[in-house]
Amino acid sequence: MAEHTKCLIIGSGPAGYTAAIYASRAGLTPIMYQGGQPGGQLTITNDVENFPGYPEGIQGPAMMQDLEKQASRFGADIRTGLATSVDFSVSPKKVIIDGSYEITADSVIIATGASAKWLGLESEQKYNGLGVSACAVCDGFFFRNQEVAIVGGGDTAAEEAMYLSNLCSKVHMIVRKDELRASLIMQKRVLSNPKIEMHWNSVTEEIVGDLSGVTGARISNTQTGEVSTLAVTGFFVAIGHKPNTEIFKDYIALDDAGYIQTEKGSTRTTIPGVFACGDAQDNIYRQAVTAAGTGCMAALDAERWLAENELH
Repeated sequence: MAEHTKCLIIGSGPAGYTAAIYASRAGLTPIMYQGGQPGGQLTITNDVENFPGYPEGIQGPAMMQDLEKQASRFGADIRTGLATSVDFSVSPKKVIIDGSYEITADSVIIATGASAKWLGLESEQKYNGLGVSACAVCDGFFFRNQEVAIVGGGDTAAEEAMYLSNLCSKVHMIVRKDELRASLIMQKRVLSNPKIEMHWNSVTEEIVGDLSGVTGARISNTQTGEVSTLAVTGFFVAIGHKPNTEIFKDYIALDDAGYIQTEKGSTRTTIPGVFACGDAQDNIYRQAVTAAGTGCMAALDAERWLAENELH
């Protein structure tokens, strides 16, 4: 017989833990499964300086530990385990953990987040958090008045290049093709910015560095074969994110990129009793503080839905 809960939270991170805090304090006794990366993307982030309440900043893993302890304090049942399949066509909803353990839930909060797409270089992972980042808004501040590189040709890359140009002395934009995929207005802004240098038809071969972190990026021109090394201290990857929503696609509406579609002004999905928060449904802001905000919303939405349906 399957275990049952009023409120199941799938995934951790700022959204999941905040949902757990609110759901616990509302007396929903939620069960949370932390997923494949407990704590989410912040566990591979060193300094977090833009989350309110930490005047000196905090290490990403330490912040996630704080949030987990806070949720546990109010009674959230936090477990290791990965949701591998769901059935939202039945009531209560059915979720399978690690391929075998079945749990049913009156309400489900999805907080599975998104994963940054990487180039696949070994050196990229070696220097992740030591100069390599997938979030300019999160980490650009650490490279004030320094030269940095950014990879990508879409709107996200263009927006992050513009953001970095306000902080850094120079931004090298590495683009695989001979044109940008970004919208025309973003193309104009990037191409007219004197602090952004374009490297067309170029791919990154390796990120180089030492014990202190990134010192450069070796790139090659796919047309001429010319290899050059950019002297940069920061390397930003902006080739997109992939929401971790694959197991939900047969039941709830996703957009073309795989992000969960929620009702405007709420966290409600197309399935009653299923709510989505954090980067699984946010392809615009993708910040820890906005994820936490939607985690709060999801718990409040779930509490109200359970009460309305006399399942509280």
